[in-house]
Amino acid sequence: MAEFTLPIGSRPKKGKVYKAAPGAKNVKTYKVYRYDPNLDQNPSWDEYQVSSDDHGPMLLDALIHIKNEIDPTLSFRRSCREGICGSCSMNIDGRNTLACTKGWDECSSSTIAISPLPHQPVVKDLVTDLTLFYAQYDSIKPYLQSDEPDPTTERLQSPADRAKLDGLYECILCACCSTSCPSYWWNAGEYLGPAALLQSYRWISDSRDDATQSRLDDLEDPFKLYRCHTIMNCAQVCPKGLNPAKAIAETKKLMVAPNRKKTAA
Repeated sequence: MAEFTLPIGSRPKKGKVYKAAPGAKNVKTYKVYRYDPNLDQNPSWDEYQVSSDDHGPMLLDALIHIKNEIDPTLSFRRSCREGICGSCSMNIDGRNTLACTKGWDECSSSTIAISPLPHQPVVKDLVTDLTLFYAQYDSIKPYLQSDEPDPTTERLQSPADRAKLDGLYECILCACCSTSCPSYWWNAGEYLGPAALLQSYRWISDSRDDATQSRLDDLEDPFKLYRCHTIMNCAQVCPKGLNPAKAIAETKKLMVAPNRKKTAA
């Protein structure tokens, strides 16, 4: 029987425990993944016992309180705190989401596990390296390509054509969907992932864009598009309620459309 073990450096150990003040009420325990590249030691799970009376209703409020009042060495990304920038994406109780829109009272357990986005290189603590993710987004040319001269006014679009972009343009590139996708875990270097493919379909669907055929040609590859197996993790975790799997399926349909004409090489 084959026996598989994790590399020694990837086995999180039990870390520090920061206990709540005596007499504290409504205490939640936050089990947070800690990793410091400057220390020659394994990652750890530090536990912070915090009274929910001391901070706001969201998990991000709890993390900010921990950093400001308990442990200033904790690292995580955050920005607008309104669920529209995607900065504070992380794995909370086994599910990718935004810490700024996830309430601590939505977690059924008194101990809440918080870790970085899965299958990404960890820079420090809850901060992951999304260099590849953004490079894949850049590869789909996420901007309008038109054969017409630059207009002197805005490019008009009918209400019906504009409606086709609903469920696509709202993507905030938080990476929750791609990092929850097993196909992306195993083929991240070749498969573009749900986020990039949803963004690709956003431009393919845009009536003002004239590069539909070349965009489809760019996806003509055994891995870029077709590694999607409709597992649907992407749709389940999207904090904006989008459905990348549907966008990918629609792109696949266009790839085999009878009237599709490939651009010249």
